Amino acid sequence: MPLALTCGEPAGIGPEIAAKAWTALKAELPFFVIGDEAHFAGHGADVVRITSPHQALAAFAHGLPVLHRAFDGPRVAGQPQSGHAQGVIDAIAEAVTLAQSGAVRGICTLPIHKHALQQGAGFAYPGHTEYLAALAGGVKVVMMLACAELRVVPATIHIPLRAVPAAFTPDLLREVIRVTAAALKQDFGLATPRFAVAGLNPHAGENGAMGREEIAWIIPCLEGLRAEGYQIAGPLSADTMFHAAARARYDVAICAYHDQALIPIKTLDFSGGVNVTLGLPFIRTSPDHGTAFDIAGTGRADATSLIAALRMADEMARARAA
Repeated sequence: MPLALTCGEPAGIGPEIAAKAWTALKAELPFFVIGDEAHFAGHGADVVRITSPHQALAAFAHGLPVLHRAFDGPRVAGQPQSGHAQGVIDAIAEAVTLAQSGAVRGICTLPIHKHALQQGAGFAYPGHTEYLAALAGGVKVVMMLACAELRVVPATIHIPLRAVPAAFTPDLLREVIRVTAAALKQDFGLATPRFAVAGLNPHAGENGAMGREEIAWIIPCLEGLRAEGYQIAGPLSADTMFHAAARARYDVAICAYHDQALIPIKTLDFSGGVNVTLGLPFIRTSPDHGTAFDIAGTGRADATSLIAALRMADEMARARAA
């Protein structure tokens, strides 16, 4: 079965990188786009309209298959159109329906523009991840960023730094580790995942000199999880846990906040990082970048992250099937 690629924001670089991904993967990995075929034409790959997912395999040899859904108005590179918002949302919902029915092996999502969706269709979710979790029935999900050298999970995501200490709690840390462990076993073939957990404070609190959260609850929380059988190192000082020798000792790093996780992975592989949603009953990956309106329509967009996201979705589907 193919993978489904949702159209994302039409005014962004999505159509261009979709065409480039087809060129790179046309002999390797079939996928199709859910969106308006007119938005994907003229970007370096022939477009083949399909009417159902099972037609994608035959169509993929001839061009980029698009499960056509007419949008309200043409695409203007770099300029979101309010009339497109509902179509973008509907494409995500349709992909989930197809994944839940078994018609596709997994979902990869092109970047959306949340403000455009909120303005054009009253989108009520902070982003893709929360919407997908709602479509899946309100399941607990975790965001993981992955590349060949590193996997990271930020326990708290898009909140101000001053809000992190209150949001980063024992219950949250336990939930993040449990969801991540289950997904690494099911979708990445790791029978006993090895965790490295970063401290909240510099030097993991330095025995209370730089903060007491580690002593007060992080250490006891991790000790409890180790007693359950989890392999966990930490809390560790975040400034010494991302060099090559340290990374070799764990399978995933759990971080307290957004930048603690994303700075190291984007430093290691800025172009090839993949956003993975763990905990869903279906597979979902996404390129780890946004709509890039400033270069949309210029032909300069880099499809490396999308290609990596499609390949990772394929690998996860194989692992889950096995």
